[in-house]
Amino acid sequence: MKSVSLLQCGEGKDLVFLHGYLASKESFMPQINYFSKFYRVTAFDFLGFGQSAPLTDAYSVSDYADWTEETLSSLGIVYPHVVAHSFGGRVAIKCLSRKDIFDRVILTGCAGIVKKRTVSYRVKVGSYKIIKRIAPRYAEKHFGSAEYRSLSPIMRESYKKIVNEDLREDAKRIRRPVLFLNGSRDTETPVASAKILNACVRGSKLCVFEGLGHFAHLENPNLFNLAVEEFLSCRNSDSGSELHSAVF
Repeated sequence: MKSVSLLQCGEGKDLVFLHGYLASKESFMPQINYFSKFYRVTAFDFLGFGQSAPLTDAYSVSDYADWTEETLSSLGIVYPHVVAHSFGGRVAIKCLSRKDIFDRVILTGCAGIVKKRTVSYRVKVGSYKIIKRIAPRYAEKHFGSAEYRSLSPIMRESYKKIVNEDLREDAKRIRRPVLFLNGSRDTETPVASAKILNACVRGSKLCVFEGLGHFAHLENPNLFNLAVEEFLSCRNSDSGSELHSAVF
């Protein structure tokens, strides 16, 4: 197991936090501080992020799911609750599509839906490929998002594998209770994407926070923590048959 940086505190049932892309375990500090009063909280940096070891190979979502399962097993964490943000949600979905590794799951600003490629997008990609053959340094510097351009070569290859994989079919295989939390102003993973995932996961619940964006858990941690706490304490039915959509 490659070096992993983690934070663990509290006692009780395990609650694991999975951070977003280019973030770290510390991005969940308001939640860690609050929920460690009731649970044994564990938050770790994915490989390539924070203080964990850098990637030596370009990881896909499946690779990160494998790594997450191995990390939890090495820590003796079995069947935990999970709160995951953005990219962390991709990993959680992939894990859950294989087996019931988690108990109750909260996915906030969850990524995993690949938008339909527009004509302008295809033109831009075609231009990039042509320019890359002629002037590779110029292409790498001027094409792609700022997030992509900030990455190392290995992380760029990993990034492409991650963002180009649509997880709808994986989500359809999930059988655990899932709560999707989304900010109404989230432009990274918009409510429309959350609704697609909500429809894919049988019995899941969708809550939309009006006026909040992609980092709802940091923008209004009290509201976010309340929604998470209520969902984790709801033990009426694992099938999720009584869950419904809601707007806060």
